[in-house]
Amino acid sequence: MNENKKKAIIVTLSDDVSEMEQLADSLNHRIVETFIQHRELPDVNSYVGFGKVEEIKEFIDNYDEDVDLIIVDGELKPSQWFTLEKRLNVEVYDRVRLILAIFKERADRKEARLQVKLAELQYEKPFVRELIHRARNGEHPGLMAGGEYQVDDYFEMIKKQIKKIRENLEKIRDEREVRRRHRHTSGFYLISLAGYTNAGKSSLLNILSGEEVKVEGKLFSTLSTTTRKIHSKNLPILLTDTVGFIQNLPTEIIDAFHSTLEEIEVADVILLVADASEEIEIVEKKLRISVDELVEIGVTSPVIIILNKIDLTSDENLDEIVEYLQKLGLTNNRKVIPISVKNRKNVDLLLNATYELLPQLAKIKMRMPINEKTQSFISWIYEKAYISEISYKDCVTLSVECNTKIRDKIVSKCRDFGGLVIN
Repeated sequence: MNENKKKAIIVTLSDDVSEMEQLADSLNHRIVETFIQHRELPDVNSYVGFGKVEEIKEFIDNYDEDVDLIIVDGELKPSQWFTLEKRLNVEVYDRVRLILAIFKERADRKEARLQVKLAELQYEKPFVRELIHRARNGEHPGLMAGGEYQVDDYFEMIKKQIKKIRENLEKIRDEREVRRRHRHTSGFYLISLAGYTNAGKSSLLNILSGEEVKVEGKLFSTLSTTTRKIHSKNLPILLTDTVGFIQNLPTEIIDAFHSTLEEIEVADVILLVADASEEIEIVEKKLRISVDELVEIGVTSPVIIILNKIDLTSDENLDEIVEYLQKLGLTNNRKVIPISVKNRKNVDLLLNATYELLPQLAKIKMRMPINEKTQSFISWIYEKAYISEISYKDCVTLSVECNTKIRDKIVSKCRDFGGLVIN
């Protein structure tokens, strides 16, 4: 299987390259060597020092196969990127460009493709400026422009495309807002799944909705929002899976995916999923990054922290994780629910906790005549609210809990059908 993967080298200032290896794997690249240079700040000219660049060059020249890609674990300035590509004669991606390439491969819907393209163009702008500068000084313009356009024409094309894509995304955003308002006024509660990429959000969506959304064990397998209806206590709830977070999520992506991330911002409850099977420091790090992203987005709704994959860890280790997170203040004012999506353990506990955090429910007790219209109305209520009690004698008596937004509508329909609101 590795034979089918492209060969890549990681260049980093840090010892921990596990996430970069996962990102490379998501783009079907196998890491054949890692070059580490310990320094606090990147070299201003080539990210790593000249000696390290020569060391990388020697490895590439002597390696028995072609190296397809150099991956720099950081953000490159245009001049650094140009210097590395020119000296190593291999395509160079920094962390941002690598993530964008993964997003481009994963985007399977119109909005996601537009969002990725916008992020890609915004990322390219300063690099194309550098190419223009180099080209005017008589240097080879490099690989990014691809030879299809002169670099100055390419830059103008980028600006025009950005404007057009923003306009298209704004239309989609307006349509999304209309749907969102309709859902709220129709009595639906909105719940969003959030969390670090590959924590198990899509699998949880499948369990709660009873549907089969595609699940892959790779980073960023979900880019487009996926919304499904679930029933907690027979209440109408829409659950939305969203793009996963990652450390230092590029600003270009945050900007481009703003309308998608709004699904988290406007949710009534956030289910923040973390992988409890990882090392305790990794769990804390990823959860902190996710919480910081929620703050950045502007989330004010209640958050439930879900520690998923408890089937892969011991009870003792799980207790240690919870205690550690509590000491660090990450669980302040947040419920913590350990679950196993794989074994469906504690899913009912999660649903009950979610139900308790939904905005205050309006309670209505009604008495109505028994007839065909009443039965049709009761069926409608089952779709829109929670009927906690119902009895049939000379008439139908029912107690309903519903979203406050549709209370008046239920009361009005009850009276239209000859019913009486008791309280």
